Amino acid sequence: MPPARTSLFGTDGIRGQINAEPVTARTILMVAQAAAAVLRESARGARAPLRVVIGKDTRLGNYMLEAALEAGFTSMGVEVILLGPAPTPAVAMLTRTMRADLGVMISASHNPYHDSGLKIFGPDGYKIGPAFEREIEGRLRQSRGAPLAAPDGLGRARRLDDVIGRYIEFAKMSFPRGLRLDGYKLVVDCAHGAAYKVAPTVFRELGAQVTVIGDAPDGLNINRDCGAIHPRAMCRAVKSAGARLGLALDGDADRVVFADERGRLISGDQVLALVARSWQQSAKLRGDAVVGTVMSNLGLERYLESIGLEFVRTQVGDRHVLAEMRARGCNLGGEESGHVILSDLTTTGDGVLAALQVLGVLLGNRRRAPSAVMRLFTPRPQERVNVEIPGGVRAGVVARSAVVREAVSVAERKLKGRGRVLVRASGTEPVVRVLVEGDDSRTCAGVAATLARAVRGQAAASRKK
Repeated sequence: MPPARTSLFGTDGIRGQINAEPVTARTILMVAQAAAAVLRESARGARAPLRVVIGKDTRLGNYMLEAALEAGFTSMGVEVILLGPAPTPAVAMLTRTMRADLGVMISASHNPYHDSGLKIFGPDGYKIGPAFEREIEGRLRQSRGAPLAAPDGLGRARRLDDVIGRYIEFAKMSFPRGLRLDGYKLVVDCAHGAAYKVAPTVFRELGAQVTVIGDAPDGLNINRDCGAIHPRAMCRAVKSAGARLGLALDGDADRVVFADERGRLISGDQVLALVARSWQQSAKLRGDAVVGTVMSNLGLERYLESIGLEFVRTQVGDRHVLAEMRARGCNLGGEESGHVILSDLTTTGDGVLAALQVLGVLLGNRRRAPSAVMRLFTPRPQERVNVEIPGGVRAGVVARSAVVREAVSVAERKLKGRGRVLVRASGTEPVVRVLVEGDDSRTCAGVAATLARAVRGQAAASRKK
């Protein structure tokens, strides 16, 4: 049995260090068997064999995890379709179009190569919900595993050869009809990740002149000094290539960040504002609202209000954003970190599709530089600090401690109602994230530094216990 855990699933599936629990071959195999047992129970009476598609990003350890998933599912009589390296949104799309019962992406998104995990999608292409996750965890806690398939009932596994071509055509179909990128100079940073082949091809086939970086994965360099988390290389490449726009994906290509023609970063909040205004003007925006998270800048909220749109905040995580979008009938949402969810086009964050929407807007404003078009509001000052939590200490316990809560109360009093404070545990890393927003950058920096000291002190105290 895998080690006891309060929850195997975090804010974005299962994630951890490769070859350490829960991301070991043994536990991942058992997760596959448990998921298959839940599927089999819900599909009782169905004649067709159950089907699962499995994709991965370019981490070295994902060969091992892919094999574990394949063994787990086939041992339960499930047909497995292996996609190989593919963006997370491609796995979501193919889960739906291939009528699969489940889709699994092996990835740790923006994390370094030594981390990995699973993102699991239902047959509708949306990430599975907490109820399904609890059922999987319940199966894992049972003293006996689910019955394995008989020798003549084992599942078969096969590789799908045209994954890249299918996703490229899917992505290009999302681009505004009649537009082309002929001669448009782009820099595309693929983060040595899952989109290292598909992303440059999409933009080139639409006519762009593409300079590509981060397209030589070796299993160990995914997200290393490149991509959406480390976009400086992309910014430099924009200036050296004389490009009109730069874009950087993360390891599994479900997020994207941009740089204008001067090599200056454009925030994810500005991208949401840009797409929202464009879709509002073309009567494509539904729900008269945009869904974001507590991390988004107040400047975005004020801008959307000025054009008659509501900004709805959720907890951090694209799952929460998407759930709120579906509940409210909205078709645009995202996170300032670069996740953009275009639910009329896809069921999850998609960096390539988001970039195509941005390029569509820029083509309609050819006489203006991207630096002018893509900055629609002035952000309020923010200060962010990520506090790493030592091993053996849970970030959530530190963030919720009485000491940290008191420090937050003091910080809020210092801001005197003219700002906001957020201290939260990351759902994907052993980190407590501190955000302070206010009228004055110096005040924000001071308050954030004080809060970070309180978090570090509490983490150190917790470690000694």
